[in-house]
Amino acid sequence: MNQSQNASFQAGQAKGQTQEKTNQMMDKASDAMQSAKESCQEAGQQMKAKAQGAADAVKDTVGVNK
Repeated sequence: MNQSQNASFQAGQAKGQTQEKTNQMMDKASDAMQSAKESCQEAGQQMKAKAQGAADAVKDTVGVNK
């Protein structure tokens, strides 16, 4: 292998390693986004349940549910 071929080979290896690291970082970012989405959905459900409970309490106090 001559010097030019060796340089091309090393450049190709570096490119492949960079692509793999980029893919790994993208996977981690995707996982973090999915986790954040699920956390937000769970928080929204909890808020909805609390709001419904508060509304029911007001209705009970006013006598609408009787």
